[in-house]
Amino acid sequence: MGKKPEIDSKQYFTKDSDLVTRNIGDETIIVPVRSDVGDLDCIYNLNEVGATIWKLLDGKTTVSQLVEAIQEEYEVSKEEAEKDAFEFLESIQAAGLIRQSEVSEG
Repeated sequence: MGKKPEIDSKQYFTKDSDLVTRNIGDETIIVPVRSDVGDLDCIYNLNEVGATIWKLLDGKTTVSQLVEAIQEEYEVSKEEAEKDAFEFLESIQAAGLIRQSEVSEG
């Protein structure tokens, strides 16, 4: 198998369009939609940090900016914020929930 692409702090990511996100109480739940039907076998429940990152995945926010937001919101070190952000992004990228986005500068 090929090596998975590594996440870079200058990359931009956006959510896959075939997803439904719902906030229920304090939880954020993501359900992939396949053939116009929610795939209930693949429901993703995000923790608080994951939900914060998820909200910022707009295709215009760099990974570096996500890390800064985690640092500020949860008052953690840059290293801790990077670790959490990179692990989360790698896991949801592997699950097909996000894709890299190209943002034109100008």
